[in-house]
Amino acid sequence: MLDPFYITTPIYYVNARPHLGHAYTTTVADVAFRFHGMQGRQCFFLTGTDEHGDKIVEAAEREKMSPRSYVDMISAEFRRLWPELNIHPSDFIRTTEQRHIAVVQQVLQKIYDAGDIYFSEYEGLYCFGCERFYTERELVDGKCPDHEKAPERIREANYFFKMSRYQDWLIDHIEKHPDFIRPERYRNEVLAFLREPLEDLCISRPKTRLRWGITLPFDEEYVTYVWFDALLNYVSALGYPDGERYTTFWPHAQHLIAKDILKPHGIYWPTMLRAAGIPVYQHLNVHGYWNVDQSKMSKSLGNVIEPLELKNIYGLDAFRFFLMRDMTFGLDSSFSEEALVERINADLANDLGNLFSRVLAMAHRYFKGRVPEVDPDLEPKLRFGLKDEALQAIDDFERQMEGFGFNTALAAVWKFIGQMNRYVDYSMPWELAKNEASARQLAAVIYNLLEGLRVVSGLIYPVMPDTAARMQQHLGLDAGEPFYLLERLRAWGGLPAGTPLPKAVALFPRIDTRKKEKPQPPPESAGLRDLKEEISIETFGRVDLRVATVLHAEPVPRADRLIRLEVDCGERRTIVAGIAKHYDPADLVGRQVIIVANLKPAKLMGVLSQGMLLAASRGKSLALLTPDREMKPGTPIR
Repeated sequence: MLDPFYITTPIYYVNARPHLGHAYTTTVADVAFRFHGMQGRQCFFLTGTDEHGDKIVEAAEREKMSPRSYVDMISAEFRRLWPELNIHPSDFIRTTEQRHIAVVQQVLQKIYDAGDIYFSEYEGLYCFGCERFYTERELVDGKCPDHEKAPERIREANYFFKMSRYQDWLIDHIEKHPDFIRPERYRNEVLAFLREPLEDLCISRPKTRLRWGITLPFDEEYVTYVWFDALLNYVSALGYPDGERYTTFWPHAQHLIAKDILKPHGIYWPTMLRAAGIPVYQHLNVHGYWNVDQSKMSKSLGNVIEPLELKNIYGLDAFRFFLMRDMTFGLDSSFSEEALVERINADLANDLGNLFSRVLAMAHRYFKGRVPEVDPDLEPKLRFGLKDEALQAIDDFERQMEGFGFNTALAAVWKFIGQMNRYVDYSMPWELAKNEASARQLAAVIYNLLEGLRVVSGLIYPVMPDTAARMQQHLGLDAGEPFYLLERLRAWGGLPAGTPLPKAVALFPRIDTRKKEKPQPPPESAGLRDLKEEISIETFGRVDLRVATVLHAEPVPRADRLIRLEVDCGERRTIVAGIAKHYDPADLVGRQVIIVANLKPAKLMGVLSQGMLLAASRGKSLALLTPDREMKPGTPIR
């Protein structure tokens, strides 16, 4: 039996509203949660809000609200956001809840009674933005590295946790468990910090300066330092010390954080756990920043991106896909709307969307919209390695996902999608359909393609759950069945023959990336002649003519004049052309043509056409324009 899985996000500080950084971290946790569910594990996913400290009081004052009213408002925004991003945590904890406060005070008292908390006066450099003291060596040019401001020197009597007592133990634990902090760069960063003597941690604030916090159980005049409060949410939400959730899930805890809070999670938290006699977590998984204009996304810098705005413009699953595909976990990544659109058009609309539409259309054209019945002796011979490639994709996907390699896991899925697209080209179902003697071969080819799509629908489930469900529906699968379980995905032949298949839909419509230009008035010299209205060279220059190679061609159902072509014009596109009376689809494959590449897309008989072929016509004769020698697809016509 597989071990349970417990994933946590940081509990988000409510001094600001949620943005792309929060959305990324929580989406990662949701994807990991769904993936481990695919393995058949018992899973638990925790998120929540951190609601005490100086910055909360300051933010509430700016809004002319009490701290309690302010944290209630912002915490509710976080709670409302997650379902809108199709994120459904098992629990949402707030540090102002009584269940959390009770655990914080219990742990503080336990550590105090053990002699690991003492009272002393301290003078140091304090960053009010970070709400912690800094050492000189932690500063960059004398400034806090996160807020780029010089900390203030303050002198205060406070309670301290003997963190230094656990330095040697922590170094030994990290070295004996190389994947305790991952990726490795962050493990090395923590070890580098631990090479210097570890100072004790100030864990209180006097109520003369701050009252918004959890009162120390052993001194009514002090509240708890926000980090000593917040970190304990990971056990308080499970019902520490003897709750059933705690017993089941804490031994398998996986924390997920951004790199800016590495020190509290990599040093404060494990030493706190050790002092309290609580087993340490299994893994600390650390990701990088989303950068905008070459700088970390930050409310203070004014470059915050609203996740709901992007989701509403481009679609939720496309947004989730971009976040997982474009960031290598552990490294920084640059965000741009252009990169998001490019990823949607290339990976989702062209690769997956076109494959899905083509295969379902052929199943309807050749088998009346049902899963074909196949000859059990013939089908394996016509897989052309498709089953083996599917199983390899599943194995690669599982291995990468277990190590938080989300982008490489998706790359493995898209490699299989590319293999399926080539399978269509190799097997040429449209040719098999011309000959009744090839009917059994055609059935086997279409069945294998449908099976491949079933595997793909399961593999994309953690990242794009809505798209996976739509694919499942159009593959005739039972909506109540957990189609995404890896055990089921590995069982080739999961589609029963005769299953009705709803007609395909466009999973991801292509996004027009061309700039909208204002229409230009005709030149003063323009006039009607025998041909057309004269235009300027500037006007003609706005027409983007390119060489394209035809990759695939097939008739458009119920349209005797139209052919649907897949062309390579530097990128893969679909074009619908009214040339069926003059050309057989099979004769077009491999041929080079000239297309208008920047024509506004239009739907013809339900098929989105993304360009236009150029042809010469006279009377009833028509001839496609072609270059007189082979040219690289996408070459512009000057």
